[in-house]
Amino acid sequence: MSVLDQIADAIGADRILTGADAAPYGKDWTGAYTSTPLAVLRPADTQEVSEILKIANATGTPVVPASGRTGLTGATLAQDALMLSVERLNKISEINVQGRTATVGAGVILSNLHDAAAEHDLIFPLTLGARGSAMIGGLLSTNAGGSNVVRYGSTRGLCLGLEVVMADGRIMNLMSALHKDNSGLDLRNLIIGAEGTLGIITAAVLKLHPKPQAYATAMVAVPSLGDALSLLHKLQAATGGGVEAFEYMPRSYIDKHRALFPDAAAPFEADYDVNIMIEVAATMARDAQPNDDGQLPVAALLEETLGSMLEQGTVLDAVIAQNEAQRRDIWKRREDAGEVAFFGGVFVNTDVALPLDKVAAFEEMLTPRIKAIDPDASEVIVAHLGDGNIHHTSYISRNDPDAKDALVEAVEDVVQELGGSFSAEHGIGVSKLETMKRRKDPVALDAMRAIKAALDPKGILNPGKVIPSR
Repeated sequence: MSVLDQIADAIGADRILTGADAAPYGKDWTGAYTSTPLAVLRPADTQEVSEILKIANATGTPVVPASGRTGLTGATLAQDALMLSVERLNKISEINVQGRTATVGAGVILSNLHDAAAEHDLIFPLTLGARGSAMIGGLLSTNAGGSNVVRYGSTRGLCLGLEVVMADGRIMNLMSALHKDNSGLDLRNLIIGAEGTLGIITAAVLKLHPKPQAYATAMVAVPSLGDALSLLHKLQAATGGGVEAFEYMPRSYIDKHRALFPDAAAPFEADYDVNIMIEVAATMARDAQPNDDGQLPVAALLEETLGSMLEQGTVLDAVIAQNEAQRRDIWKRREDAGEVAFFGGVFVNTDVALPLDKVAAFEEMLTPRIKAIDPDASEVIVAHLGDGNIHHTSYISRNDPDAKDALVEAVEDVVQELGGSFSAEHGIGVSKLETMKRRKDPVALDAMRAIKAALDPKGILNPGKVIPSR
């Protein structure tokens, strides 16, 4: 029997897509990574995932897990492999209000979890532009970040427990809701961020937080990134760590956004080089009840802080959202970043992390190196400034692989010189394998290879991703 016949016998032929039915799964959101899977498998529960992996392991057939396929690094390339989609593992089993946890399947769409938590005045605080299609399994597998990391941390920090199917089909039950557990090695955090190379996540226990009772959201122009960080620190001190988003959009980003979305309003009447989107949230009722003048205390606090910095000259301009529609317009400008970055000809897109005080140095050091490679190149940056995560895109004048490679290495050089990381939240996939080989500590790479060999000795789980060969 063929491997597909065996899987059909084990879980049912209706779980298997081939040919034209499977074709849409061979393309990710970027369109840059396409493949032809041997078949697409759509198991309905963890036991069916287990049966698939038992057969795949016995036959040495590669398996590539996939969720919403919204990644940017080619992590779901599945040429001649079984693509295992977790889309049907989409049950929200429990919202535990007292324990403030959600027990969910790996195929739950992020926005659906947001809606389910909101019914109980709770939030799952991870948010990003692809929330309407990104699934929990993929978010965990890449340790996604998003715009609220400055307050809540990345996905790893929002997960308490996991259910994982190992390469040989055994089910590892780590579905704990414990906030403390020192019973041996931290296997949960080993699986998170491994992009399906060590096991396939099928379910998770996630942390929920109180739903903020009010938001204050603004666009702010400042003279420099140093002034932006001073603003961040002042707001964090004034609000007791209430800053939820602190996003950097320089003039180049605003200009390109307006060119791509001509109906979008400009953030200010004048143009500025350093533009910051700020959102502060109030979880206490005293900060969310309107004052005698009708203004929310959290908004008054933001306005007061910005006003004092305007007088000092460390803030140049500010626009505070007066209603939910204006707040959504401010957020949309930032959440359009994917379209902005991936539109405009030949480009090199990178996702790096730096110490907060090194972001300005990154810009200053990188631009001349890019111009030395391609004098006609241009750049666009958007950044989660509150956690030092920069999305940098270079647009080059020619489709030259050598020039592209040189630009990637230029970014790597600057990041390394400033003590940063070449991958912040998008993962490694296939696009950063060469960078891993060049830049990751060789002893760390050997440790990763040893772990991979121990947990997946036949190398069937998402082969050719994350960990470069020797």
